[in-house]
Amino acid sequence: MSIYDPIADMLTRVRNAHMARHGEVEIPLSKMKAAVAQALKDEGYILGFDTAEDGKQGILRIQLKYSGNTAVIEGIKRVSKPSRRVYVSHDGIPKVMSGLGISILSTPRGVMSDRKARKERLGGELVCTVW
Repeated sequence: MSIYDPIADMLTRVRNAHMARHGEVEIPLSKMKAAVAQALKDEGYILGFDTAEDGKQGILRIQLKYSGNTAVIEGIKRVSKPSRRVYVSHDGIPKVMSGLGISILSTPRGVMSDRKARKERLGGELVCTVW
């Protein structure tokens, strides 16, 4: 099956797995997806992730995080899409839910959260928002 937007597919799989109360979710592996998962782990939205070979492109397994009976990720939304790319400068990075959520950016120094990008004064493509 050909996927037009693999990052949106990843976010949808994570959202659906949280709604179904799954412990982990498996996603086809890519470097960009692994970098987004690393940013989510660094900010505490997932427990962790690992990769496995399957003879094709590999699998990314994300261990989902729950606080009691509720999911830590309440919402996750793709911002920059293949049909409409969204770029921001370091001072134009939006605050998600007045600072309670994060934005994930693809910068010249790699994929990182909005807090780290503001600290390093980097802008880039606004990949997604998480709250």
